[in-house]
Amino acid sequence: MPPSPGLLECIERYFAAAPLPDARTETAGAVDVPVGTPAWPHPARPRPGEAVTADDVRAAVALQRRAGLPVALEWVDECSPTAAAAVRAAGLAVRESPLLVAADPVDLLLPHGVRLYLVGADDPRLPRYERLASIAFAHPGPRSKVGGTTVGTAVDSARTAVLRERIASGRTVLMVAVEDGEPVAVGSHNPVDVGGGEVSEIVGVATLPRLRGRGLGAGLASALTAHARESADLVFLVAGDDDVARVYERVGFARLATVGDAELPDDAIGLPDDAAGELPVGGRGPS
Repeated sequence: MPPSPGLLECIERYFAAAPLPDARTETAGAVDVPVGTPAWPHPARPRPGEAVTADDVRAAVALQRRAGLPVALEWVDECSPTAAAAVRAAGLAVRESPLLVAADPVDLLLPHGVRLYLVGADDPRLPRYERLASIAFAHPGPRSKVGGTTVGTAVDSARTAVLRERIASGRTVLMVAVEDGEPVAVGSHNPVDVGGGEVSEIVGVATLPRLRGRGLGAGLASALTAHARESADLVFLVAGDDDVARVYERVGFARLATVGDAELPDDAIGLPDDAAGELPVGGRGPS
């Protein structure tokens, strides 16, 4: 699918609106930095069409660190063509991932014996589902994010409390696949009102490592897409790499653009908040 200015503009508006219930937005040159709870952080994002400099990136990093937030920046290459060079000039590594939109979704059958359930806000097993995601993302697999950041660390009670509130308010729809009474895969979509219409991003699709290759992730993504399209005008996701993107293309997604992202590695936490020099090179962890 060729890049569509209308679709990309809509997705950029989604990214701008998604943090608003959780965070205030501060600016660092041409970069917007959502500042909220570390339990549900959102990445900094360049404003589309504005030139980004390495100093803007350093200032955004300083803002995030002063707020106790993980250092994370994300952008759509086609909307922010100067971002990748600016991030690299600031000393951060850049990773690029395919952005896909639901075009002609295909209903997939899950393996025999696997059932899907929508998770309620008061479900006592919610921490267990989050642990499943942590286990899955502790091993290499599809890029997956919840609340705008990669899931790959221990789940804490503060995050679970935020997730319960998001499910209760309808800002996150969580779905779990269960086999023989045990959760084996989990994923969600996050609907956001964009100019009176709904847009939703599929995120956090995770399968236990020992059960990969059975079609659980693709089947769960297909079910999430079907649920999201009941009310959303546009459904999209960001795949981890080209191989993962091809899986989603087989279930009715089409490539639209490329998402760039960069994060500061954990071993750089000793940097001063106002560091003016280059930041250590690092990238997003396993996801």
